[in-house]
Amino acid sequence: MSDFATRLLRWFDAHGRKDLPWQRDINPYRVWISEIMLQQTQVQTVIPYYERFMQSFPDLCVLADADIDTVLQHWSGLGYYARARNLHQAAQHVRDEHGGEFPSLFEDVTALPGIGRSTAGAILAIAWGQRHAILDGNVKRVLARHAAVDGWPGKTAVAKQLWELADLHTPGTRVADYTQAIMDLGATVCTRSNPACDACPVAADCAARAADDIAAFPGRKPKKTKPLRATTMVIAVDDAAIFLERRPAAGIWGGLWSLPEVDNVDDWCRETLGQEPGRTAALEVLRHSFSHFDLDIQPVVVRVNAAQSKVADSADATWYRLDDAPPGGMAAPVQQLLHSLQTEQDVPNH
Repeated sequence: MSDFATRLLRWFDAHGRKDLPWQRDINPYRVWISEIMLQQTQVQTVIPYYERFMQSFPDLCVLADADIDTVLQHWSGLGYYARARNLHQAAQHVRDEHGGEFPSLFEDVTALPGIGRSTAGAILAIAWGQRHAILDGNVKRVLARHAAVDGWPGKTAVAKQLWELADLHTPGTRVADYTQAIMDLGATVCTRSNPACDACPVAADCAARAADDIAAFPGRKPKKTKPLRATTMVIAVDDAAIFLERRPAAGIWGGLWSLPEVDNVDDWCRETLGQEPGRTAALEVLRHSFSHFDLDIQPVVVRVNAAQSKVADSADATWYRLDDAPPGGMAAPVQQLLHSLQTEQDVPNH
């Protein structure tokens, strides 16, 4: 075992996190769900979602048999909804192709939707103790600083160097503890800003610290100005019922229930609902940020008559009453708009 791993495991035994929900009753399914939820999401944000998810989908076959709307509803607010769709598809694949038993071969795990090299390695290391290196965001930061690896980890050559370091330091024993330990070190000590170097078990030979240039590692992604897009969302209201439609499976908020995006509210009422619009009111523009662009949403409330609508409730459209349970998962800005409508009662009269 390398000296790096020895020091890290000694630190983990004394300071590592060992009481997170997914560290109890460890099995491949529970580890898999936690690893997917933790992608690009903080631990404290994930915990309540994970606990609710496991209560509703306690094992893989329950998840595989569930309706996708129910799965997305449990993901609402967590973001990056492709993760939930991939989870559902992967669960169905494991149910149908692996008899409901999560696979233990690396090639079989990486073949599942939404699982790459690092996530597969983490699942197999933590659940089965198999020796696999991992390289999530926290680990990239630890290794880039410790070895002063220049460049943005998104570049192929930089990623290759970091993978070599990850493999070099991964021990052949206690691999599950080591995997958790290096993730914990990045999350709690070797943080993006204000790292606690004095508490770091591998600080003595950290090249970035020796150069007094910790902030330079890992290298930053080349900065680009995020484009700004704009859309209009129509809030078609009949008393307390609001028209919602399911978004296409592909694209942003795929498969989630949403307010319709329209070019012209009046034309949409005539073409989609088959009726003349009632009074309208434009609400305050809501800006929502994605990783690659910002979106300005112009909500427009319009009074309509659901009874005269040519669109009835179906698998892809519904008249949703605010006091009822949501029909399925909703994107955060849609939830925000509906909540605003409910609390502020910004509904024009006929």
